[in-house]
Amino acid sequence: MRPGERAARAAAYERARPEILDHVPHTARRVLDLGCATGTTGAALKQRQPAHVTGIEIEPEYAREAATRLDHVIAGDVSQAVVEGTYDALIAADILEHLTDPWVTLSRYAQYLEPGATVIVSLPNVNHWSTFAHLARGRWPRKPEGIFDATHLRWFTRKDALDLLTQAGCTPHTVVSRRWLLTRGSRLDRFAPPLPLFTFQHVIAATRP
Repeated sequence: MRPGERAARAAAYERARPEILDHVPHTARRVLDLGCATGTTGAALKQRQPAHVTGIEIEPEYAREAATRLDHVIAGDVSQAVVEGTYDALIAADILEHLTDPWVTLSRYAQYLEPGATVIVSLPNVNHWSTFAHLARGRWPRKPEGIFDATHLRWFTRKDALDLLTQAGCTPHTVVSRRWLLTRGSRLDRFAPPLPLFTFQHVIAATRP
């Protein structure tokens, strides 16, 4: 990881994600976390309930830290990693947009889920007003994190995100649209209207039938 890059990405990728944990059933005992970063979300889950958490992380520095917090960490590319056994919960928080083919990848991991398992996905919403503002200036921004993270390879609207889960054989049942009035968030966010243009991220929970 380049000097300074970690500091820029810390707020987005190194904190526990309560907005994700809210959708993990308290009955989940075997959890697979795709792109687990430093393992803080999985660690928070393990503190909450007796769960065995396996993480997959491509960034070596993150993977080493995650290994101190989770039960098992696979250091490698999510799109190529091999896992064993079955799981009753799958977390894919802000990882699928970084993959060349998130549709195939999600479908592959869905095969490791037990019937009735829960899938939690979070994806940035490219339909945010800031996208159109940047395009009006004739530029596509590339940032260290967020909607315009320079490492994003795919972009999703709400419908795209739901279609991603459906094609993987999962049935979405809950969509939480997280709103930002500004691109990095502020105290003014509570005034943001409930419209796609002010949604920076969708958190979607689904069931594997």
